Amino acid sequence: MDRKNLRPRQMRLALVPLAVLGTCAADYASAASCESLQGLGLPHTKITQAVAVAASGAVPSYCSVTAHSHPSADSDIVIGVALPDAAWNGKYLQLGNGGYAGTVPDLTGGVVGGYATAGTDDGHQDDNGLDASWALGHPEKIVDFGYRALKETTDTAKAVIAAFYAQDPARSYFQGCSDGGREALQEAQRYPKDWDGIVVGAPANYWTHLFSGFVYNQQELTKHPIPPAKLPAIQAEALRQCDAVDGVVDGVNGNPMRCKFAPEKMRCLGAETDQCLTVPQIKTLRHIMAGPRDPRDDSTIFPGYQLNAVADPTVSPWIFTGDPTLQAAFGDQFYINMVFEDPNWDYMTLNRTTDVDYADETMAGILNSTNPDLSALNQRGAKVIHFHGWEDNAISPKNSVNYFNSVVAYPRGARKPVRTDSFYRLFLAPGMSHCGGGPGANSFDALGALVKWVEQGVAPDSLLATKYVNDDPAQGVAFTRPLCPYPKVAVWDGKGSNTDAASYACRLND
Repeated sequence: MDRKNLRPRQMRLALVPLAVLGTCAADYASAASCESLQGLGLPHTKITQAVAVAASGAVPSYCSVTAHSHPSADSDIVIGVALPDAAWNGKYLQLGNGGYAGTVPDLTGGVVGGYATAGTDDGHQDDNGLDASWALGHPEKIVDFGYRALKETTDTAKAVIAAFYAQDPARSYFQGCSDGGREALQEAQRYPKDWDGIVVGAPANYWTHLFSGFVYNQQELTKHPIPPAKLPAIQAEALRQCDAVDGVVDGVNGNPMRCKFAPEKMRCLGAETDQCLTVPQIKTLRHIMAGPRDPRDDSTIFPGYQLNAVADPTVSPWIFTGDPTLQAAFGDQFYINMVFEDPNWDYMTLNRTTDVDYADETMAGILNSTNPDLSALNQRGAKVIHFHGWEDNAISPKNSVNYFNSVVAYPRGARKPVRTDSFYRLFLAPGMSHCGGGPGANSFDALGALVKWVEQGVAPDSLLATKYVNDDPAQGVAFTRPLCPYPKVAVWDGKGSNTDAASYACRLND
């Protein structure tokens, strides 16, 4: 995995040509020239660049705007806005970030789709999204990263759109995965009036506990390492136990809720080899699969992980490979720079009671987006599509299930519970890694389904997902699957081709 670029890919699950979305682009006569936008007056925000960009390949000509917002004395939030010249579809799309952010995401995919598109660096500069040293001693920058940069971007972008096109966008959408998924839920919870639809991907929304879990896994593997050479055997045994549970043997655990890997069956009976596990290694795997527990009441701090694709190169660097692993790097940066503000902090000292409590006290109100109350978003008529890969070893998919269930249960004791599926649906992708990749069907159009739901009232009963050969569309389709709204799963009919989504139906687990 390229550790220099850890942001979730803007995958083929998001932006598609307008014809596919059933939306017609219109010719809009700009009310202002691109260059004149540099003189637009905005509160505590200065537009530093507005330049016309010529069409190139599939990307039509557009106006590229860069702004700097300073809502606090220590803020410098860079905002990018891309405005299609003649192919605007009348809508606004804001993109989320990944990791610790640090750069404006690529906006050209949105332009190809006809959207006026915006994004932000979240208030600091970092080329790979892995470094949080910018936060040390800068509490206002943490607020910018947590949520303020999102609102500054929305307000700035919509003002720029109004000036350029002489009208407001007819619809507004947000899309993000990983930290961008956390941001998507921040938008849903803090700024529901800004949005008609939100795509939430693999959200890091329980940030304080997720990153505590990163450090916990780091501690466990320091005490009893799992050599990377054992990962293929672990994956093979996990699939031997669970691959067939969905009725199809295809290298993917299609129903993880029905089958749990038992690493005890790999215990070394003689000399240790790469094909077996020692008792301490089995214990470590069990801890990683279960997630850290609070010693006071044995409650789960953050849920654990699936190991059915642990040898996949898009999966293994998160927990098991690299020095440090990606989880370790992210977790250490959080506690060093945001929680304890101590460059010499030692991860082996993390206390799962007092230290996690302190992280919650200091950072949860800024970074976490776990509020189950989406009533304002629902009352507006907005829709949410939430997705997560079952083989995500960055952020456990069980976290998404937990959040979804909290929304379903809110408000507790209500005499007439809200039908959550009328505005919010969760789709779990078997075999998919973090925001894409992995051995499962991992390419799908969440944004297109969201637009259809918002604008045509057609709720998605499934999402059509494709697995390309070597994840390359040019090499052809390996298989397709329907992604089902949780708690349903895809069940093969036993008759048609098991590589064709048409041979599957979405059903509740028995």
